[in-house]
Amino acid sequence: LWFLAQLEGSAAPDGVQSATYNVTAALGLDGALDETALRAALCALTARHESLRMNVRTEAGQPVLLLREAYDPLIVEDLALETGEDRDAVLRARAAAHAAAPFDLATEPLLRLTLLRIGESRQVLLVNLHHIAADGWSLGVLVRDLSALYAAALADEPCALPPLPVQYADYAAWQRDWLSGAVLEQQIAYWRDRLADAPALLELPADRPRPATRTCRGGHRALTLAPELTDRLEAFSRAKGVTLFMTLLAGFKTLLHRYSGQQDILVGSPIANRTHAQTEELVGFFVNTLVLRSTVTRETSFEALLSRVRETALDAYAHQDLPFETLVNELQPERSLSHSPLFQVMFALQNAPQEELRLGDAVIQTLAPDLGTAKFDLTLSIEAGPQGLTCNWEYAGDLFDPSRIDRMAAHYSTLLESLLAAPEAPAGTLPLLTEAERAELAGWAGGAVSYPREASLADLFGEIVAAAPDAPALRLGKTTLSYTELDDRAGRLAAYIDAH
Repeated sequence: LWFLAQLEGSAAPDGVQSATYNVTAALGLDGALDETALRAALCALTARHESLRMNVRTEAGQPVLLLREAYDPLIVEDLALETGEDRDAVLRARAAAHAAAPFDLATEPLLRLTLLRIGESRQVLLVNLHHIAADGWSLGVLVRDLSALYAAALADEPCALPPLPVQYADYAAWQRDWLSGAVLEQQIAYWRDRLADAPALLELPADRPRPATRTCRGGHRALTLAPELTDRLEAFSRAKGVTLFMTLLAGFKTLLHRYSGQQDILVGSPIANRTHAQTEELVGFFVNTLVLRSTVTRETSFEALLSRVRETALDAYAHQDLPFETLVNELQPERSLSHSPLFQVMFALQNAPQEELRLGDAVIQTLAPDLGTAKFDLTLSIEAGPQGLTCNWEYAGDLFDPSRIDRMAAHYSTLLESLLAAPEAPAGTLPLLTEAERAELAGWAGGAVSYPREASLADLFGEIVAAAPDAPALRLGKTTLSYTELDDRAGRLAAYIDAH
């Protein structure tokens, strides 16, 4: 992450690092809040977790870790509205701007908080951390610890949180020592064999050509699957002896195969990588990325693919300790500024149980700011909730328009329905189109028309040329070609191609 920050800064016209690797949240707080107690709790929080006090400076081209003193990262603002302004729209804009603010890893605190006061007992807490200091798991740890520290500050009592047995730097030192020698070689050997001769790029149909250099400009779309479909997916997974993650991933790989026409599909997937009890309560960057590779053909049944995905995932979990950057360094894939190495599509399922959290009397609700960035061509992150499975699609704005992602999301939902109905059917035959799209296609076709099977398309076209030579065949703007003119141009083009 330090290297990526330097790379993005050097590639940017103004030298400023982007917000691509920010970890953000917007927390709604319903209830009274004591600002003095909150500030005391935040100072205690940054004292508790060394990763929040990190700075990384560059000396002679190498990163050097420094620790700053405990600090209070909170800024408090009243959300003042102009006459006629939409408060929700203003709030979304403030959350997006806060999430998109970049960090200077060398000089700035890597935790940034802004409390927006909306009313007497309504606030929104905007959270922004650099990924080098924390991962998604860390956000839950942060909120739980802050809740306990705030309660202690309100009561003017010592906090009951047990001392942390280790800090993130202790884990990093242990990992570097353990992941060496025979252990390292065994992990590398597995991944080198698993990813041998892998394709460099998954090319999905796009709205624009891939630029020479990615900008990380992105967008976000969301679609919630019906609760009934969620229940059926969970029951199907239990019956097949697989996890819900495996079923959803196999469906996603089927979609990618159908969209790209490629058979060798590589998808990245994050894993918490907290395999030791001492790491579960730490704030830090533990998450690792696994590359899950599957072969999908038109003839592959979903049941067969699901079995392969299960085996691939279990093997990958057994070899999850090798850091992704070490893997890339060992495999030395062809590098390009236009796309990420080894995979360009990410898949994740967030299904950890969510407990109700409070800051004193204030109930915490998670809101979702849109960063406007994308780390990969496409990321599908599925979140389990009481309303069903919410599919969050993050996409590269360099490549895709929102309308294309909306269609892809609808096709994924249709495909999940299809594979549940016929898991033994070949992947290439499973329906993708929604009912609305099928109706639209039927309208374009103009109804059922009999087709003489013995006639070729060229024969039928020739009949129309003979019957209506001057009728318009093609029209674009002010230009029109008759059937005779089209037939003549097609003949000349065919002769040219044949001559070459």
